Amino acid sequence: MNVYRLLLILLVFFGCKPSEARKPVLQNSGRFFDTSIERNKALNEKEYNVIKNLVDEAENPFIVSDYGFWYQYVQKNNQNEYTPKFGDQVFYTYTVKNLDGHWIYSSNETTEKTYFVEQEELFAGLREGLKLMKENETITFIFPSQLAYGYYGDNNKIGSNTPLIYEVTVQKILQNQ
Repeated sequence: MNVYRLLLILLVFFGCKPSEARKPVLQNSGRFFDTSIERNKALNEKEYNVIKNLVDEAENPFIVSDYGFWYQYVQKNNQNEYTPKFGDQVFYTYTVKNLDGHWIYSSNETTEKTYFVEQEELFAGLREGLKLMKENETITFIFPSQLAYGYYGDNNKIGSNTPLIYEVTVQKILQNQ
């Protein structure tokens, strides 16, 4: 009986060896990601060059934002200094063009929108652009595609990787109490 116990203990002790890492069945060289990165860099550079030409040829100067879009005041409000903060409700109207100046959504096709600042989904460029505005101001924004609807578009009239010109008017700002 002791021999069997001894054999069992030796079998358990010497029979267990540390597990070895398995090699992956498929190896990814990373070429897909490298190709995607290069394609996006080329797209961004092309968009930037078109936007830069548009901005340089504009009658009124455009301002470059810290977020990577350009904007120009159409109607500036010098009376009021308040810009929307977290939780404020912003009522605004807008129109949308492509960089060639062709309408995507005219004022006849859009309605007044409302947005609770940083509490609702909105594409990155417009979300940051609205925070720059005051009541009764109109600003023209130029958004590169990655700050607009990106790869997917809006599933309607705005296609994939489309930079946009938005003209936005803030009608009213209700401050969060």
